[in-house]
Amino acid sequence: MEFPVFTSVHLVKGEDLNHHGTLYAGRTAEWFVESGFIAAASMTKPENIVCLKIHGMTFSRPIRKGELPVFTSRVALTGDTKIVSLIEVRVLGKLAVRGFISFIHVDLDGKPLPHGLNFMPATTEEKTLNAEALQLT
Repeated sequence: MEFPVFTSVHLVKGEDLNHHGTLYAGRTAEWFVESGFIAAASMTKPENIVCLKIHGMTFSRPIRKGELPVFTSRVALTGDTKIVSLIEVRVLGKLAVRGFISFIHVDLDGKPLPHGLNFMPATTEEKTLNAEALQLT
């Protein structure tokens, strides 16, 4: 099964800035989790997906007011109940933020429930991302 790539774009406005005049990490985290959720939830019912852990949200450059960060997400790994998304954020094609998020597939009472997904990486890129996601704790 090939998992799709999802993209969303946000406009960084004045209310999104921190005291340094760059995109506030909290707002970035909101958009970051949302982007990862979209990839994970696209594979099953959204009401069955909950966030377990942000494995990292590493900034490699600041994002400034007026810029248009592009959030790209895709599923990198699946387990019995786990779905791990990779999120990359680019501004003008340059990587600004990267990280992984683990989500858990649950029943309506919040108990882990197998999702039945079987992600088998096919391309070299998918295999590399899958191996990287397997190293997360």
